[in-house]
Amino acid sequence: MEMKNVRAVVTGGASGLGEAVVRKIISSGGMAAILDVGDGSSLVKELGEKALYFKTDVSSENEVQAAIDGAVKKFGLINTAVNCAGITKAAKTAGSKGPFKLDMFELVIKINLTGTFNVIRLAASKMSENDPGEDGERGVIISTSSVAAFDGQTGQAAYAASKSGIAGMTLPIARDLAPLGIRNVTIAPGLFETPMMSSLPDDVKVSLAKQVPFPSRLGRPAEFAELVSAVIVNKMINGETIRLDGAIRMAAK
Repeated sequence: MEMKNVRAVVTGGASGLGEAVVRKIISSGGMAAILDVGDGSSLVKELGEKALYFKTDVSSENEVQAAIDGAVKKFGLINTAVNCAGITKAAKTAGSKGPFKLDMFELVIKINLTGTFNVIRLAASKMSENDPGEDGERGVIISTSSVAAFDGQTGQAAYAASKSGIAGMTLPIARDLAPLGIRNVTIAPGLFETPMMSSLPDDVKVSLAKQVPFPSRLGRPAEFAELVSAVIVNKMINGETIRLDGAIRMAAK
């Protein structure tokens, strides 16, 4: 698929990695709908008529379906879905403050894992209606895992579980969707300059950046968007989780 032909829905598209993806798609000639609980109206105003915004809770079937339908009404179809929405809640499984709060664990799973699957299933169903292109391709879905899926740190049980779930369902979903001509790929970023990271003290960010073997810095959202673009245009990338992390392997804490 050529980037100029992309008609995408991007969750978490109002900021961070998702915003970078939206900007990349539109600067390359495509169109993108922002699905986010945060306000994406100012970004749409900046980017123009090739962008849309729908206030969307990714764990809600009705809200995601309405956003997808709205994107199709505007763009004519959708052939790309990029999942960047996510939250993190850090706490030890048990300790001086008691056990990890179950409702907090369930919330992380609900947004990160169930929300990602919710978007995948509804987007894939809509993509299946597309006319097949070269090699029979009808669409591509790209989700965001994390290096925490493999190197979860102290206090990251919920976040690591949600992100390893995304990595774990990548191949079976790719196999499910193969007969429909829809690819499914996951990216597992390391330490990136995102709103979540910017809330940390400067000395902490400097320390984290030094842990990255090379390049010894935090990743830039535009670099994540470049990989998304590469996955979109290369049809042989399918059923895989790709680490994008500067070779970092996270320590226990």
